Amino acid sequence: MSPEQVGLSVPVELPAHSRRVPGLRREEVARLAGVSADYYAKLEQGRTKQASRSVLAAVANALQLNDTERDYLFALVEPQAIAPAASVQHPQRVRPGARRLLDAFDNSPAFILGRGTAILAMNDLARALLFDADARPVAQRNLTVWTFLDPEARTRYVNWPAVAADNAAILRLDAASAPDDPQLAAIVGMLSLKSAEFRQAWNDHHVFECTYGRKSFYHPVTGRLDLDYEALPLPATSGQMLHVYTANPGSPADQALRKLSQWASPTADLSSMDANRSASSQK
Repeated sequence: MSPEQVGLSVPVELPAHSRRVPGLRREEVARLAGVSADYYAKLEQGRTKQASRSVLAAVANALQLNDTERDYLFALVEPQAIAPAASVQHPQRVRPGARRLLDAFDNSPAFILGRGTAILAMNDLARALLFDADARPVAQRNLTVWTFLDPEARTRYVNWPAVAADNAAILRLDAASAPDDPQLAAIVGMLSLKSAEFRQAWNDHHVFECTYGRKSFYHPVTGRLDLDYEALPLPATSGQMLHVYTANPGSPADQALRKLSQWASPTADLSSMDANRSASSQK
């Protein structure tokens, strides 16, 4: 943010083109938060023993953080607020009932995402739309790993750069809530080594809480699909989220999902469908 965006005028003796940083200086953030520049410098550098919640709230307001970013700030500054038991990360398991729930979505791709964007379970339509997580090694059953390291993901997401940045931001948010999780640290380390684009996204320090929205896909069988998604927390689990993609009834995306469902069905006549697809492409 520039000083003008937050209502601060640039001093006459320091014109805008001579600023060494594009954003706000420490002195400017301190002024907006109502604290001394010296105290804010100590806070930013981690040289204070404990910051009050009122000061953190003032800094969050000064930086115009949204709710997700505000929670992330508090989680970073107040790690002692996390219960000791929460630092012990147990294996992520999906209840049988939750797995059956996935199969109840006949015409909707659905999957369960765990800590660190690990894919814990998928229905057949989600496997067809994205990839088959069960067919991959455990370390690769991860949405962010697939997004950054699998070339197919770049063709599957219509707006790959935006989706990739969001997935990295979701991973960063998870890292704040589980800083001692070795599996999460291994995922971040592997992606950092293998993907320059992930390193850039990670260094942007963005955080994102996936709740609902729209994503556009391209599938070689059906073409483009513009789908709405909902991310719903599963009760009595450690951060597991049910992700479901839907389309308006009767829309082209709805018809494409039905076609994809037939193609993904174990009983589908794939040779007939491939022949029909070839004939359609020749028209």
